[in-house]
Amino acid sequence: MEQALLEDTSIDDRLAQRLRALRGERRWTLDELAERSGVSRATLSRLEKAEVSPTAKVLGQLCAAYGMTLSRLMHLVEAEFTPLLPRAAQPVWHDPDSGFHRRSVSPPAQALAGEVLEGTLDPGARIDYPRPPRPGLEHHLVLLDGALEVTVGGRTHALRPGDCLRYQLFGESVFSTPARQGARYLIFIL
Repeated sequence: MEQALLEDTSIDDRLAQRLRALRGERRWTLDELAERSGVSRATLSRLEKAEVSPTAKVLGQLCAAYGMTLSRLMHLVEAEFTPLLPRAAQPVWHDPDSGFHRRSVSPPAQALAGEVLEGTLDPGARIDYPRPPRPGLEHHLVLLDGALEVTVGGRTHALRPGDCLRYQLFGESVFSTPARQGARYLIFIL
């Protein structure tokens, strides 16, 4: 039923619905969102009623206030998702400085609650995340191969293949591998 509703509405209408829902989930008034985002109350009202189309700058300001990326917001308003995503079609990003490879196994979608990422770290790699994109973000990390240390909430966890680390992010996190061994893992994000 929700899928049919999404197909019958324009992207601006779906975006307006999602923006209104995001504010409602946080129980923010228009004035509170205006203060947090730097977007005027009048503009926010018009956006949530689909009276105007948002600019990239305004969407960026709203995403910062909501603690999400613009790509995540856009995925939330897409009308459809592809049920089968072959490995060759899964987007991969590589950071040569840290030795991190990130495969989006199951990217975010409007109708789905979570996403799945595959991470690969080279031996001796270390990645520091100063803060989560959204406080309370839930992770379920399963180490597939190698050795990995994950520090969350000031506590370091040493993982071996098959181990699962479940946590919510509220502050800094650190991922590191030993000098002679890398790691490959899956993270289920909710």
